[in-house]
Amino acid sequence: MEDTPNKTYIQTIGRRKEAVAQVRLYPNGTGKVTINKREAKEYFTIETMLQKVMLPFEKIGMANQFDVTVQVKGGGITGQADSVQLGVARALVEWNASLRTTLKKEGYLSRDARVRERKKYGKKSARRSPQWSKR
Repeated sequence: MEDTPNKTYIQTIGRRKEAVAQVRLYPNGTGKVTINKREAKEYFTIETMLQKVMLPFEKIGMANQFDVTVQVKGGGITGQADSVQLGVARALVEWNASLRTTLKKEGYLSRDARVRERKKYGKKSARRSPQWSKR
């Protein structure tokens, strides 16, 4: 991530499944969202993933007042979008604590702890048993 001199930022972390997003929120920005040094529209080619990232801004009505840079790694596209959304929501609450009730009511501050279940011995996957033959 590039450091912008003379600009203060709020840094938070969002996680979902295997994805981890480090979010930097720059107040008094222009609405530019950069993910892994690429524009958000270029990184999330699926429109619903891009909308998911922008939902916290749209909910508080301040979409064009912040610049955001994100470093996200791990997981798939859905997990990454969810982790960025959580990181953005946490940064907004750190910026202004009065937004907490609004964002919490929408569920943007909840960490989804569901992760992939591990494979067990004697099984083909986490729960799938080998095919059973009577004879």
